[in-house]
Amino acid sequence: MAFLEIDRASKSYGPAWDRTEVLSDINLQVERGEFVAIVGFSGAGKTTLMNLLSGLASPDKGRVIFDGKPVTGPGPERGLVFQNYSLLPWLTVFENIALAVDQVFSTWSGEKRRTHTEKYIEMVNLTPARNKLPRELSGGMRQRVAVARTLAIEPQVLLLDEPLSALDALTRANLQDEITTIREQSDKTIVLITNDPDEAILLADRVIPLTHGPRATLGPSIPITIPRPRVRTEINHHADFKQARNEIIEYLLKSARRNKAAVSKKLILPDVLPEDLDQPRRPFSTRRRARRRSELKTETVEISL
Repeated sequence: MAFLEIDRASKSYGPAWDRTEVLSDINLQVERGEFVAIVGFSGAGKTTLMNLLSGLASPDKGRVIFDGKPVTGPGPERGLVFQNYSLLPWLTVFENIALAVDQVFSTWSGEKRRTHTEKYIEMVNLTPARNKLPRELSGGMRQRVAVARTLAIEPQVLLLDEPLSALDALTRANLQDEITTIREQSDKTIVLITNDPDEAILLADRVIPLTHGPRATLGPSIPITIPRPRVRTEINHHADFKQARNEIIEYLLKSARRNKAAVSKKLILPDVLPEDLDQPRRPFSTRRRARRRSELKTETVEISL
């Protein structure tokens, strides 16, 4: 059995009379120590998929399994790095990370928790900014705080929900390198959600495309055979990089075309006639209102001469 698994899961949102199935028949197996990247369009359901893995949401059908046990809610063994940082603005870098450490390792001594927090601040190169508030940090620094906070609780699986999508190209490249370094140092199991095929190929052992929504599902797994360490300026010319990139993009574009061709919706026009502006206003009436066809009545009037 896989270390982390989704078995035939589906997830819908909306009221009972108009529910939209966001994800349909999702099957995913992630082995211990593996780095898997899932690539999809914006709005396809990538964050919903990550919420299922983290336990923040439960599937309507199917199940999520971690280390042989069903996932019934969030847990420190599955650490989630959010796309929007989710830092508490009134706490410093140290305090944001220490808050998570205090919650998970409450039985440790205060000195041990402090040393543990400092270790992960140093790991993401934020020691000079340890006493700064989030508003005093750049976007890349805030994201590094979010990564350090998640790593500090020592999860067995690191879930990255598009953590670099809001960053400029240079900062994004730097953090990609840091994620690679963290993976090499900790050998953690990682699942990355991204909309960038190049980023997925650079970082992951295996890339899986997520089809266009609604009713998005996972496509075929594409192994990345490019040897590590991978140098960004060199892999662009690697034959395996070009092949993997073409496979991912071609599959995603085909899924978008199929979805566009398959989706049809019956439109029911409202039973309303337009307002007749040629008719004079009635006394004491503020406006001429539109009428439904069902409100119109036909009457026969007989006149005696």
